[in-house]
Amino acid sequence: MTGSQPATGAPEAMVVLPTYNEAENLEDVVDRILAAAPHVAVVVVDDASPDGTGAIADRLAAADPRVVVLHREGARGLGMAIAAGMREVLRRGSAWAITMDCDLSHDPAEIPRLLAAGGDVAIGSRYVAGGRLPDWSPHRKVLSAAANLFVRVLFRLPARDCTSGYRAYRADTLARVPFDRLHSAGYSFEVEILFWVARLGSRGLREIPITFLDRSRGSSKMGAREAVAGMFNLLRLRLSLLR
Repeated sequence: MTGSQPATGAPEAMVVLPTYNEAENLEDVVDRILAAAPHVAVVVVDDASPDGTGAIADRLAAADPRVVVLHREGARGLGMAIAAGMREVLRRGSAWAITMDCDLSHDPAEIPRLLAAGGDVAIGSRYVAGGRLPDWSPHRKVLSAAANLFVRVLFRLPARDCTSGYRAYRADTLARVPFDRLHSAGYSFEVEILFWVARLGSRGLREIPITFLDRSRGSSKMGAREAVAGMFNLLRLRLSLLR
C-alpha cells in the first residue's frame, strides 16, 4: 500500500463495527475479520444492546487486544455509532477506517481488497461489474438501483453504489470531515459521509465488486420507516448545502 501510514504502534486499519442486538453474529464476524486481516483491529460500537451484545464484545476484547469496545448510551443510531467509531480510529492513529455490517452480509475476506484499492475511500460495491445480490428479488433490486441513482444525481457523487456500508476510508481524509456538521443518525449517514469525503478528498473514490448476502441470523434494522426518514434527511441535507 502507498499513502498515509499508521502512527507508531497503531494498527494499519481498524474496522468500525456498529452493533445493536447482534449477539448471534458478533463473535463469528470478529473471528472472520481477524482471520482475513490479522494486521487490523476491530472497534465494536454497541448501542446498549438489550440482548447482551455488549457483554460479548467485552469478553472478546479481554481475550484479544485487537478488539476495542465503545459502549454508547443516550442518543443512538447507526450513523452516530459509525461516527463515534471513526473518531476512535482517528484518535488511535490508524491509517484506514473500515466500516461494515455485523450480520455477515459483508464478507470480511474482502478487507484486503478494499485496503489495496486506494483512493480516499474504497467502496464494496453491488453495482459495478462483478457485484452480486443473489438473495434479492428483481423488485428489490430495482428499488435499490433507483435509490442509488437518486442519491448520485442529488449529491453529484462519482460512485455507482452510494449506499453501501462496506467501505475503507483513508484516515487523513476522514480527519478533514466536519463531524460536528453531520446530521444523519440512521442509514443516510452513508451518503452524507460519502459526500464530504468526495468533496474534501483529492485521491478519488474506488469501487470493488462484492457479493452482498442477506443476514441469516437476527433481524434487519432497516425498515420502511428508516428508509423514508433517511430520504427526507438527505433532501434536507441537500437543501442546507445550497444555502
